[in-house]
Amino acid sequence: MKVLNIPVSPDLLAGWADWLAPPVQPFFLTGAEASALGLSTVAVADWQRTPELRDTFALWSLSEAADRVALLPEEDWNGLSATVRRRLVRLQVQHGRGNLPHAQAFPDLWPRLGQRGRFVWWPSMLTPAVVARTVAGESQPCQREQVPQAVWQAAEKLLPRARILAGTFAEGSGPNCFGTVMAAAGVLGAELEWMQREPFEEFLTSRTRSGGRDDHPGTLLVWRGVGRQLEHAAVTLGGGWALHKPAQAWTAPRVALPARALIRAYRTPGHRLERRTLGP
Repeated sequence: MKVLNIPVSPDLLAGWADWLAPPVQPFFLTGAEASALGLSTVAVADWQRTPELRDTFALWSLSEAADRVALLPEEDWNGLSATVRRRLVRLQVQHGRGNLPHAQAFPDLWPRLGQRGRFVWWPSMLTPAVVARTVAGESQPCQREQVPQAVWQAAEKLLPRARILAGTFAEGSGPNCFGTVMAAAGVLGAELEWMQREPFEEFLTSRTRSGGRDDHPGTLLVWRGVGRQLEHAAVTLGGGWALHKPAQAWTAPRVALPARALIRAYRTPGHRLERRTLGP
């Protein structure tokens, strides 16, 4: 199966299904809300979560007030009254939990969902096609096959691993834009890491110089936010093409895109784009 124009193995697709709809799901509440709904909870601080669950449920956006979590399997969810389920979903939206799609985005599932608002994914609802569709909605399709052969060849000296990386998904959450750029430039294993800002800054200092052109290979596109903090990075392949990984999440692949489209897509208030060139 292809997702975002990228071949995906059955094993990885099965992993996505587990991350998208784990058998036991978290519902975040205040203590008062949990008592009012009659739900048993544990402290959020005591809940063991994986990087994939962190990204699936957008845990970075949770309200600080929601310091309790109810861990519900599908059977327990189905045992709740419709009123309590609706209230729980509304509270998750209010508290900033992710992975609460709109039923209108999946009209073919409406008879099974039985509603037209936001809903919760459960394992019984997922097919490979549904999982693929959900992941495909998170990023721009990779255009690796549209990059001319001559562009790949010209880029190889500065970016020896760019072609191998373009059009691939990581095996889970963590690998990010900084590691993708470093790996494309030949830093072995960088694409497997949640690369932090400090080593990427060191890479910029040691391997690049100021300036660059978007139509040449090896120009690093580096976005900085408040206090010049690194926020995102991509690298040009030449011929108007570029490579990046849009996020650290398991849903974000390494994609080749037209450089102008990539730059437009990443415009963010408060972020400034600078250019640096690989080489001495």
